[in-house]
Amino acid sequence: MLAAERRDHLLDLLAREGKIVAKDVAAGLRISEDTVRRDLRDLANEGLCQRVYGGALPVSPAVVDYGARQTVAPDGKRKVASVAAGLVRPGGVVILDGGTTALAVAHALPRDLACTVITHSPPVAVALLDHPQAEVLVLGGRLFKHSAVTCGAAAAEAARNVSADLFLLGVTGVHPEAGLTTGDAEDAAMKRALAARAADTYVLASSEKIGTASRYRVLPWEEISGLVTDEPAHNPVIEQLAAAGVDVLPAGAPAPSSEVSA
Repeated sequence: MLAAERRDHLLDLLAREGKIVAKDVAAGLRISEDTVRRDLRDLANEGLCQRVYGGALPVSPAVVDYGARQTVAPDGKRKVASVAAGLVRPGGVVILDGGTTALAVAHALPRDLACTVITHSPPVAVALLDHPQAEVLVLGGRLFKHSAVTCGAAAAEAARNVSADLFLLGVTGVHPEAGLTTGDAEDAAMKRALAARAADTYVLASSEKIGTASRYRVLPWEEISGLVTDEPAHNPVIEQLAAAGVDVLPAGAPAPSSEVSA
């Protein structure tokens, strides 16, 4: 099989199965695993897959810079934001992550909601200027311009001194095996630091992130309280997550009636 034919086969397999296992492909095509790994390396260099141990996963389209992400799935992000905003209770304290979905959550919060919002995202803080009842605490640090958030030692230290009822976490990849991932190591570390300061963590994941992976793991599934997504419940990835015990909140459905635990 020619290299171009192998490439098409791998991309088709990735689209159909949601993952590539190098040893299985090698056995099926009767070629060496080294050949498959080289092909996967070439695809990864083109941004067409995310290499993982033993094979590859679909790459997330949400790893582009902040400005470009604002044009990716805006309707899905608004749907997710609407449900996520309903998790923020009057008088509650919420940590709101950075990213375009978190920004949509800030816009979706009722203007008269009395709450405290902790964020390391300058755009999120600015979006809450017209919410007179919302107390806003901004965590300082080095500005990571790619995602318009602060990170680094100063930001992590600031995070250790806050506590919240709820953390609304943004990620770039949501995959049953790879877990919750993002494209930058420091950003991933900051997200973990923030999750450690909240009683509950809910993941914000519009449909383009479902079934994809980025390079750096943020959290395992057992450390989150739920996933908010506009992806249909019959999606195989959503079905697998639900079967594993992940609480999936479908976008467009009413927010849970019970208060988030404090």
